[in-house]
Amino acid sequence: MTEQNTRLGILLMVATTMVFAAQDGLSRHLAGEYNVLMVVMIRYWFFAAFVIAVAARKAGGIRAAAATRRPLIQAFRGLLLAGEICVMVAGFVLLGLVESHAVFTCYPLLVAALSGPVLGERVGWRRWTAIGVGFVGVLVILQPGIRVFSPAALIPLAAALMFALYGLLTRYVSRTDGAATSFFWTGTVGAVAMTAVGPWVWEPMTAQDWVWMGILCVTGATGHFLLIKAYEVAEASAVQPFAYLQLVFAAILGITVFGETLETNVAIGAAIVVAAGLFTLWRERRRA
Repeated sequence: MTEQNTRLGILLMVATTMVFAAQDGLSRHLAGEYNVLMVVMIRYWFFAAFVIAVAARKAGGIRAAAATRRPLIQAFRGLLLAGEICVMVAGFVLLGLVESHAVFTCYPLLVAALSGPVLGERVGWRRWTAIGVGFVGVLVILQPGIRVFSPAALIPLAAALMFALYGLLTRYVSRTDGAATSFFWTGTVGAVAMTAVGPWVWEPMTAQDWVWMGILCVTGATGHFLLIKAYEVAEASAVQPFAYLQLVFAAILGITVFGETLETNVAIGAAIVVAAGLFTLWRERRRA
C-alpha cells in the first residue's frame, strides 16, 4: 500500500465523517418536526435505490449481489442497522448531537469486547483494560449518581451496542460473502423493514422540508460511497482512527446550528473514550 494511497484514504475518511455529520444534523432537524420512523423510511428508500443501482452496474448484476450463503444473518444485519438508525436519530432529538455522539463513540470498544463471544477472537488484557477505561469515560459523560440521571442518555448507548453487533456480524459474513453482497442486503432489507412501519406514521411535509429530505438522502448515498472508496484505496487500520472526527464535526454542528452546549464532563468523557478506542485500534493493527 503506497503512502499516497494511505493519504488519499485518510482524506476520503475525513470527507466521509463530514458528510455523515451533516446527515446527522439534517436527521435531527427533520425528526424534530416529523416522526422518526417516517424520516428513516424515506432515507432508506433512497439508500435502497442507490444500493440496487450500484449492484446493477457490477458484474453479475443484482442476482450476483443478492447471492449469499448466510441469508438469515444478512437479513438480521439489515434489520439491526435500520433499528440502530431509528434509535440514534431519536437520541439526536432528545439529547442533541453533542451528547449522543459522545456516548456513541464507545462502539469500537463494544466491538472489541464482543469480538470474543461473537467471532471467537482472543481479547488480551491490554484491550480489556482499554475497554474498561473507555467505559469509565462513558460514566463520566452520563454522570450517574451525580445529577438526576436521564434514561434518555441510555438511547445512544443502546444504538452503540446495536451498531457494534452489526459491525461484528458484518465481519462474520465477510468470511463467505463479499462487501457488495453485504451492502446490497443492508440497503434492501432496511428499506423493506422501514416500509412496513413508516407509512403508519406518515405526516405531510412542507416543501422546504422536502428539500432538506432530498439533501439528507443525497448525503447518505455520498457518505457510503466515500466510505467504500476510503477502504478501497487504503488499509482499514490506517483510516479507521479518523472516523472519530465525526464526533468533532457533529459537535460543531450541534453547538453552532442547534445551540447545544459542550459540558465539561462530556468533553472529558469523550476524550477518554476516544483515547481508549484509538488504543484498541492500535492493538488490533499490531496483532494483525
